[in-house]
Amino acid sequence: MKLSEQQADALIEIVRIVAAREIRPLFRNLVLSDIDSKSAPDDLVTVADRAAEVAISQAVRDLLPEASIVGEEAVAADKSVLDRVGDGQVVVIDPIDGTWNFAHGIATYGVILSVIEDGEIVFGLLYDPGYDDWIVAIKGQGAWFCDARGNRRPLSLSVPPPVSDCFGFVGLYLFTKPQQAQIAARLPDFRRTQALRCACHEYRALAGGASQFCLTGMLNVWDHAAGVLIYQEAGGVARLLDGRDYHPTMRQGNLLTAASPQLWDDLAERFAFLN
Repeated sequence: MKLSEQQADALIEIVRIVAAREIRPLFRNLVLSDIDSKSAPDDLVTVADRAAEVAISQAVRDLLPEASIVGEEAVAADKSVLDRVGDGQVVVIDPIDGTWNFAHGIATYGVILSVIEDGEIVFGLLYDPGYDDWIVAIKGQGAWFCDARGNRRPLSLSVPPPVSDCFGFVGLYLFTKPQQAQIAARLPDFRRTQALRCACHEYRALAGGASQFCLTGMLNVWDHAAGVLIYQEAGGVARLLDGRDYHPTMRQGNLLTAASPQLWDDLAERFAFLN
């Protein structure tokens, strides 16, 4: 089943409604018992993550009864859920991306939702619950910034500056300790590098032109499928560092996004040691 524009609009409304009910009321209102850790002490999950994923999943089932659903928290409970990606229509949900920020009262968090059809990303949504605005893309129709007031504008990347003036996102904590030292040695090549601990807002900044590249060592599909589609629709390049095109079934590798093919080539050479 192919996703229609009406269904895409309905997915956006589902996320907005659930965020208003399950996420925003708990921001800066969590107590210690509302927060748990998963794979590591800084890999957090909150009652808001779990409630939002359940609510979005239920609404998606009503809208797209033939679709499979892959949620971050469902995968945390059962790794086999991830095997659904690539088979038919799949809706991928990150109920709160940037949970560490959310749990600590930092307003850099969001909801990510993507639709994948037979392995191809066809819809991506990066939603900011705090401002009730979003960046969205349907494959072949460009990337758009939208808000609750009805404003809508296309996103198109401009030619990036020289490498020495580039801003980039580099999450050192996503790499091994030896790799961190090697990567850190290259960071003075750029004007500024940072990590927001939130793929939703890193991709929003990339698509909006506020940053020119991102290097990550983790390929969770809920973090990247929507953002990769949006960035490509805005004119950006997203490939694994070894040159392969990104595919949502990939689970290992280093993903490099850049604002132009020329910049991507330059950065890939600088970080080639990671291969």
